Amino acid sequence: MKLTLKIWRQKNAQDKGGIVDYPIDGIEPDMSFLEMLDVLNEQLINKGDEPVAFDHDCREGICGMCSLFINGEAHGPDRGVTTCQLHMRMFKDGDTIFIEPFRAKAFPVIKDLVVDRSSFERIQHAGGFISVNTSGNTIDANTIPINKHDADKSFDAAACIGCGACVATCKNSSAMLFVSAKVSQYALLPQGKVEAVDRVLNMVHQMDAEGFGNCTNTGACEVECPKGISLENIARMNREYLAASLKG
Repeated sequence: MKLTLKIWRQKNAQDKGGIVDYPIDGIEPDMSFLEMLDVLNEQLINKGDEPVAFDHDCREGICGMCSLFINGEAHGPDRGVTTCQLHMRMFKDGDTIFIEPFRAKAFPVIKDLVVDRSSFERIQHAGGFISVNTSGNTIDANTIPINKHDADKSFDAAACIGCGACVATCKNSSAMLFVSAKVSQYALLPQGKVEAVDRVLNMVHQMDAEGFGNCTNTGACEVECPKGISLENIARMNREYLAASLKG
């Protein structure tokens, strides 16, 4: 396959940045998108040029680090996959592919296609956990029976990998799908009830402090999410937040 890649290049956070064209040949349909970028970088290095910086780790759709905005879509044209799981057979010979970093005020560009998503970590630190006594005293496992429907919903919410596709897709750069998934996975289980009030208040307040926008109710986040996190979680978070505000 012969392709024309239009890639966002930016030296650092202060650089203005811009789109640079890269023609590439010899791409196999069974290559992953990141393997295609590896081929491009190898060519650039052999020519003495600066390779394109992009984030990646597991390349198995687990870590969420490989987040790229491809032809105007988070993670590209396929559904239910991260960028590392996207294959070049989704494109045609002769295609032009635009590759950009995720765009959001709370996701500042570090270099080229790499963005700083530590804002997600700060939201998680604000309340996305349960306190456990680690003093050395043995604690029995929770023996409260859990409704299977609730357990399934909790596991579905816990599938969120924090890649940021929801933020990149939303016209307001909202992080509500991410935050609601983290709130829901605890709100549905007995272990999460103890700190439920503080959790939702702290996480939502931190989300606002990071500069994320509000929900647009268009549902684009659910469509682009590689793990199919449901909008039901946003409704649940809103209910949890209202109840916590009244108790507070």
